[in-house]
Amino acid sequence: MTDVSLISDLLPHWTAARPDAEVLRFGDLTRTWTELDERVRRLAGALRAAGIGPGDRVAVLDLNHPSCIELTLACARIGAANAVVNFRLAPPEIVHVIDDAAARLLFVGPEFAPAVEQVREKLTAVERVVRVGGGDDEFEAWLSSHEPDPDLHPAAPDECVVQLYTSGTTGFPKGAMLTHRGLLEHARNSAAEFGMTADASVQVAMPLFHVGGTSYALVALTHGARIVLQRVPDPAAVLEVLERERITHTFLVPALMAAMAQVPGAADRDYSALEVLSYGASPMPLPVMRASLALFPGTLAQVYGMTEACGVVSTLPTADHEDPAAAHRLVSAGTPIHGVEIEIRDPATGEPVPTGEPGEIWVRTPQLMSGYWRRPEATAAAVAPDGWLRSGDGGHVDADGYVYVTDRIKDMIISGGENIYPAEIERVLAEHPAVADVAVIGVPDERWGEVPKAIVVAAAGARVDQEEILAYCRAQLASFKCPASVEMVDELPRNPTGKILKKDLRAPYWAGRERTVV
Repeated sequence: MTDVSLISDLLPHWTAARPDAEVLRFGDLTRTWTELDERVRRLAGALRAAGIGPGDRVAVLDLNHPSCIELTLACARIGAANAVVNFRLAPPEIVHVIDDAAARLLFVGPEFAPAVEQVREKLTAVERVVRVGGGDDEFEAWLSSHEPDPDLHPAAPDECVVQLYTSGTTGFPKGAMLTHRGLLEHARNSAAEFGMTADASVQVAMPLFHVGGTSYALVALTHGARIVLQRVPDPAAVLEVLERERITHTFLVPALMAAMAQVPGAADRDYSALEVLSYGASPMPLPVMRASLALFPGTLAQVYGMTEACGVVSTLPTADHEDPAAAHRLVSAGTPIHGVEIEIRDPATGEPVPTGEPGEIWVRTPQLMSGYWRRPEATAAAVAPDGWLRSGDGGHVDADGYVYVTDRIKDMIISGGENIYPAEIERVLAEHPAVADVAVIGVPDERWGEVPKAIVVAAAGARVDQEEILAYCRAQLASFKCPASVEMVDELPRNPTGKILKKDLRAPYWAGRERTVV
């Protein structure tokens, strides 16, 4: 792959090498490399005819569909960028993202077309809405009405080709500009960890608005692998595809894996083709870990990453999941992948801290975004002049170089001078059989400044007793880390990507105080 330096090089390279090999499957639809190449060149011509050119953005609001991947590849050919919108956002947030990207064309799936009609007048930059799929599909006719465009924009490696919006738990999302260089570096670095080759069959089940979707698909395309794209990550359907399509590589999130383990007959299927099931994006509760190890033995690999780095920056390989002597590492994020440096810095001074000491995780890699779209101040706050990205995550690195992610820096609780990471407490509470979901926050305390409080959702049919929960914590945690109280709720507030909104949980306790935690 030494001759590939741009995303727009991928199709010419693999079409020449494997013209008739299947590259994409979506339900009953299949595409060969030759067919995909022709469609992308037609799409590039259609975009150019619509006036889209270098530096422009188009937007996609849809569940997973091949057109989104095709648009990304077509944008790469003409110098534009595909801004893939998180379809789980609320309507005002969707409007913000599309307007923030200044997207001139909007491609919308049938599930979201009615909502777009309702806010159409607010989409000030959008010149045309193109419906994709469903009974009133416009995309295929629009595509077929244009001839394949032979022209190729002479892109620079640091030009943006994909714009994904950070999920953030405060404020509006920011558009991370992912470049040709960054996406290809990520593809090479992560595939080297997972042994992905042109013979792989890669399941893409996670939404394409996430790096676990679009960036993971580009990893497969970079290495000539076959993609099996799923419209939605339904637990039973994911298991069926793993078996039927002889999937070798997939990326999933712990919440989905927890649901998959509960699907009747899950353990009776044949997953023998599976080589690597990478998982990440949120902590893996140990009960889910044990169930997944039993269901997919010898395949699990944890990944830690971020949108701003095009995806994966560290991995805990399969060997560390299977080695009883390394059981303590199951709560780590592993070691940096090739091409990535990780340091732990003091969040206040930015200075490196000694091995084993807690601080903020900083990352430096050629995979890094070029910045946040039209947010120079936010870019400067996140990326140091020497290229180090402040992740916002708290953690430490042990003597063997393993990275442990403890919590978001802003979620850290300082009680009587002691730093407490809620994730440590949440990991313990998740093991309690009566606990279905849990979040730990800091609440005011006259003596200690703040103390941990556990917000708990009970398991179905279970009764949660506060004293029992507190005793359970005292048996497994240092006393200063134990929650001072427990509150029961029906559900925890989450943002559209599933992250718990701890600011909303904290707000009632800190209202009206001079010092607040946000």
